[in-house]
Amino acid sequence: MTAALRAGAPEIAIAAAVVVVLLAVAYALGGRSDLKTVRQRVLALAARLGADSSEPEPRRLEEALLQLERTTDRAAEAVAESSAEAIRLRRALDALPQAVIVCDERGEPVFRNARALALMGNRHGDALATQAVDELLASTAPGASEERTLELYGPPRRTLQVRSESLDNGQRALGVIAVIEDVSDRRRLEEMRRDFVANVSHELKTPMGAIGLLAETLLSETEPEVARRLAERIHTEAFRISRIIDDLLDLSRIESEASPPREPVLVNLVMAEAAERVRAAADQRAVAVVLEEPSPPVAVLGDRRQLTSAVYNLLENAVKFSYEGGAVECRGTVEGDDVLISVSDKGIGIPARDLERIFERFYRVDHGRSRSTGGTGLGLAIVRHVAHNHHGSIRVVSREGEGASFTLQLPLQGRGDG
Repeated sequence: MTAALRAGAPEIAIAAAVVVVLLAVAYALGGRSDLKTVRQRVLALAARLGADSSEPEPRRLEEALLQLERTTDRAAEAVAESSAEAIRLRRALDALPQAVIVCDERGEPVFRNARALALMGNRHGDALATQAVDELLASTAPGASEERTLELYGPPRRTLQVRSESLDNGQRALGVIAVIEDVSDRRRLEEMRRDFVANVSHELKTPMGAIGLLAETLLSETEPEVARRLAERIHTEAFRISRIIDDLLDLSRIESEASPPREPVLVNLVMAEAAERVRAAADQRAVAVVLEEPSPPVAVLGDRRQLTSAVYNLLENAVKFSYEGGAVECRGTVEGDDVLISVSDKGIGIPARDLERIFERFYRVDHGRSRSTGGTGLGLAIVRHVAHNHHGSIRVVSREGEGASFTLQLPLQGRGDG
């Protein structure tokens, strides 16, 4: 933007000179200055602009004034064009997702786009980012570039990638530009990808290794009772593998169905079906499942299979981490234009440090406890995607040792339907 304005600087200077000359002429005609001196100055200025100096003075004076008028018009057009170019450039830079800061040759900031203004706020983390960016700009030598990664621990935790590069016109330094990009989401997705690959490999390798070892032992076993127990273990591990694969396929299907079939689905039926599916697991741990359906019955638009899967996974998770002999409550209530399906337990709870990551695939709060209770680590990831697919949300409130409460919020049928 600054360069665009400088492009019209000669014309602006000429226009200013023209104004001065014309004012001088006006004063001269009013008897306030020497007319001869004014004529000489006008002719000299016209000669600098390329006017013919061989013509008689009156003719030259008239031509000079005409040329000065044309120069004024060109200067005005250049100023208007430079202003429009500057506005376009600012709007383009404001539209960038990256923050952009430009400093002059003295290191003073001369431009910040909208993202940079929003990023460099008054909070402590932003103050640290501002200080780090200022240091990077100051340390960027002419003709060089610098790069730095900033970790801001928040909350929320953010990762900023800052790159600075010097600006010049081939002869001298003109300043420094810094581009700041928030790569927090990219880093988080990369971590999730690595964790997913590592976890799915581990989840499949463990039962596969167990099956191989059990089968090898079974081959040499002659006692029928021991052979039966070994066969049961093989069956259990095979079921575990099958469950992992089924959940992976289920999650993949739900992720791919960004817009599931939209048909009226009774929330009461979804809750009842999910509770029936989890009943066997609850009975094994003597956990009571208390169901409170919304009254009167209410409906949402969506996919019944997906919604049942989401509520079932919440119930299974609650049963799994409840103490034996405890209870799990599943309650449906209407709040404004939404229906809330809450699943609460009084079990082991979730540590605060894990609350932000429990909806990631294969993320485990307690690896030892998760291993003993079984499960694939995909249930809450499925719930999150179902909520997203149905324009809803999922939230959790928990305190370690005191249980957890998950709330699935869904828009009622008729809200926002087109």
